[in-house]
Amino acid sequence: MAQFSNGSTVDPRTGYSPADSTFYSKRDPIPLPANEALDVTTFISSRAHRGKVAFIDATTGQQLTFSDVWNAVESLATCLSIDMGIRKGNVVLLLSPNSIYFPIVCLAVMSLGAIITTTNPLNTPREINKQIKDSNPVIAFTIPELLPKLVDSNLPIILINNQTTNLTQKDNFNFKILGNLENLIQKKPVQSRLKERVTQDDTATLLYSSGTTGASKGVVSSHRNLIAMVQTIVGRFKLDQGEQTFICTVPMFHIYGLAAFAAGLLASGSTVVVLSKFEMDEMLLSIHKYKATYLPLVPPILVALVNNAEVIKKKYDLSSLKKVLSGGAPLSKEVIEGFLEKYPSVAILQGYGLTESTAIGASTDSLEESRRYGTAGMLSPSMSAKIVDPESGKAFPVNKTGELWLRGPTIMKGYFSNEEATASTLDSEGWLRTGDLCYIDEDGFIFVVDRLKELIKYKGYQVPPAELEALLLTHPEISDAAVIPFPDKDVGQFPMAYVVRKSGSSLSESAVMDFIAKQVAPYKRIRRVAFVASIPKNPSGKILRKDLIKLATSKL
Repeated sequence: MAQFSNGSTVDPRTGYSPADSTFYSKRDPIPLPANEALDVTTFISSRAHRGKVAFIDATTGQQLTFSDVWNAVESLATCLSIDMGIRKGNVVLLLSPNSIYFPIVCLAVMSLGAIITTTNPLNTPREINKQIKDSNPVIAFTIPELLPKLVDSNLPIILINNQTTNLTQKDNFNFKILGNLENLIQKKPVQSRLKERVTQDDTATLLYSSGTTGASKGVVSSHRNLIAMVQTIVGRFKLDQGEQTFICTVPMFHIYGLAAFAAGLLASGSTVVVLSKFEMDEMLLSIHKYKATYLPLVPPILVALVNNAEVIKKKYDLSSLKKVLSGGAPLSKEVIEGFLEKYPSVAILQGYGLTESTAIGASTDSLEESRRYGTAGMLSPSMSAKIVDPESGKAFPVNKTGELWLRGPTIMKGYFSNEEATASTLDSEGWLRTGDLCYIDEDGFIFVVDRLKELIKYKGYQVPPAELEALLLTHPEISDAAVIPFPDKDVGQFPMAYVVRKSGSSLSESAVMDFIAKQVAPYKRIRRVAFVASIPKNPSGKILRKDLIKLATSKL
């Protein structure tokens, strides 16, 4: 048994301490800066690194060196502060696909002590307006093509590029365009900005997550959370030991993309090749062209790489690739071994995290660890965990299944303006209830068994059933509805609806799907419908989704 500084006796093999029923990380703890008056932008920019090129636009080939990036960040921050009056605590909305300018906006905003909130470009105006109403941003950054989605927001806007060819005078009429980002970052400041004191405890980002209960909520993450995340990523991939080239296909608006590219990799001197959206051929061409070494992805893309390996290897040279980083769901033995058979020189690493934990939680840091099939990995550095019985609240030891609770330096401050949701997710000691049913084995590896939270994982995106059910119930011919995850080998899961029609209705499956498709982002669309006489519920009225899942999958 090892002795911890807090007096706990910990089993070095499992990481478990019977004294407080807590699992402690077996990895070396991450160093955190002692200086309280520190923002994440200053922390990242002050790190020593040997890299030259920070970002490459995969489509145009445009490059930004590290000095380009930091000059642009300072110019934009000065402009936002002096010309536009952005102050500490103001919220700034960023609605954009992946771009080499995406990290510049984030870093400039956070350097002011202002708060960045991002949203999915695929979201509908209704979904975006809901987030705007909740977060109350004072300004928005977007591209011309997405302007129509902000038509009712009344927000002043900075355009991220000059491509206005598809916009008419009428399209522009309702918008207050303050300028163009590329012009603003080239502008020489006439005066220095007033630098407000920003501390590690101040809020840096407000990313929206479905959390553990299904309704979208703003996750409040501090500068300390992001600094800890950066340190964990740099340490995990040993990025300070040499330059690497990463392909960025995962969305930057999401915690996965934001963690890895808008902050983490800048701190190491690595180069990030940015794809504005995922296209398999463009991704493969970018690996080939830029000799990429690291490829973050989600499981469906990894499966596609396995299934199409012969064609891919004839067309593209992927010999530079060292590691693929998979997140979103644990990989099966068949997928891992199938990939290694086709790409024997590439190691698979996996990760587990939530928006609420700033993308950090557990990981496999070697191929040997990933070959513990089905695992989400071992606890990340400086993280601790409990496995808790959801009914009794009792904490379990090794190899017992319960809800995974996490605590550490990357755990969020709480949900924005939602004390009830915060209290039900974070306890008074800082433990985050993840909503995932897990167990930790005799070697300290976490295995996700099921989800307590009712989220559907479609290509790595989270789809809350409650949101789709609420929309279904607004249909004049639907009296009741339930939405469940339906398993699919290509996308992971997709939303399936069970619908109770009102008396006399002959509503069709396609009509139900079309009704939802007009109101939600493409990844939230219902792709299967079954009509039933009633929705099974428990005595308190809660939908018995497990019964419906069993019914839906019984014929597979």
